[in-house]
Order: sequence, then structure tokens, then C-alpha cells
Amino acid sequence: MNAILESQTATNDKLSQRFIELDPSGYFLIFLDQQSGLICAEHYSNNINKQGLATDPETGEPLPCHGSLKRQPTACFKAHTAKELCIKIFEVPQTQWITKLDHAAYLGREFVRAEIALASGTQYIQD
Repeated sequence: MNAILESQTATNDKLSQRFIELDPSGYFLIFLDQQSGLICAEHYSNNINKQGLATDPETGEPLPCHGSLKRQPTACFKAHTAKELCIKIFEVPQTQWITKLDHAAYLGREFVRAEIALASGTQYIQD
């Protein structure tokens, strides 16, 4: 790994640890469908409690950060490119899927990372 890439990786790893407020409109789980050549983003609703934790709107229980949940997405978006996916979510919404600018910026970065992984045939892991 060259020095520039090492520096970029270190910077991004550090920034990934910062605190950000959760978006009350929900969250996205991003994954690839390599066989179909698609980037997929499932939207899930949530509520934010007084402690700032995302909670299940049906049960009021905090949502775990790790492990699997048995929830149904409120919407599923699929596209061949990051730009196409951003347009579907941000520019043609019938519902406001995003209410925080930092959440929108995060999704844009993640969609580009997913597109690169899709094009290169490598694994994508959401940050």
C-alpha cells in the first residue's frame, strides 16, 4: 500500500469512529447483488429515543448495531451505479427517506464504495 493510500485509509478509519446523530427518517442497509450487477439499498424506519438510540417503531426496543434483525424494509432501491441510486432516493422521492445532510453525504460515499466493489468484483462491507 502506498503512503497516500495509507494516509487516506487512516483518516477514513478515524472519521468512521466519530459521533453522528441518527436520522429520524430511518436507516439503509446496503449490499450488492453481484449476479445481477446491482447495488441494493433497503430502507428501514426507526424512532429515536431520549438517549439518542434508534428504536423499533413497533416495539420501542433499541435496535442492535450488530447481529440480525427480523424486520421488513419500508422500501428497497436497486441500481447499476451510485449516481442512479442517489437519483432514485434523493431526486425522485415520494417519501422523504433522508432528513439529515450528514446521512445523505454518508450514503453517497457508501454508494460509490459499493459501485467500486461491484465493478471490481470485490466484497462490499458497509461502513
